[in-house]
Amino acid sequence: RFGAKAITDTVKGIYLPYWTFDAKADARWTAESGQYYTVRENNKQVRKTRWTPAAGELSHFFNDDLVCASVGVNPARLRSIQPFPTDMLVPFDPGYLSGWTVERYQIDLVAAAEKSRAQMNSALRQLCGQQVPGDTYRNLVVDATFSGQTFKHILTPIWMMTYVYGATSYQVVVNGVTGATSGSRPWSWIKVTLLVLAIAVVALFLMYAANS
Repeated sequence: RFGAKAITDTVKGIYLPYWTFDAKADARWTAESGQYYTVRENNKQVRKTRWTPAAGELSHFFNDDLVCASVGVNPARLRSIQPFPTDMLVPFDPGYLSGWTVERYQIDLVAAAEKSRAQMNSALRQLCGQQVPGDTYRNLVVDATFSGQTFKHILTPIWMMTYVYGATSYQVVVNGVTGATSGSRPWSWIKVTLLVLAIAVVALFLMYAANS
């Protein structure tokens, strides 16, 4: 049984340090807009794309873009339980930390600001891509400027459990405010194989019944 083979660490309440960044972004973009159309070639309908130049601009305000300053928790797990409701932040009070582990900042402001800028640029690229008319696009170029940039550092609560199964360590994290959960689990290849075989048998049976 899984429970008998797993070595489970206790569930821990942890305050993770985060940097948050605000900025106003103004972007101009150019791209080639693609419009699908079909032609008949060799008695077949073939889809083609007609490309035309397109351009536009947008403004966007980034509010509390999050960058975790800890390296002890799987980054993909943290991203999947974000966001933390930063509109509910309260001033620091040592009493909130009682019974919780508090991690120190392991990523400094400069590194965090660079990561935040990369996140903002990625988000801007998606927003600009959504503005391109047509069915698809290519060669998107975004030229962005940022202003009104501010930052703050905060502590966010999570619950974390780590357990070992076999020779592999697994981690489960829970957003301490919203309850969003993310984790990994061991898979039994025997059970997976049996499930695939069972699905194949059912599919063959249905095909035989349909043909009969």
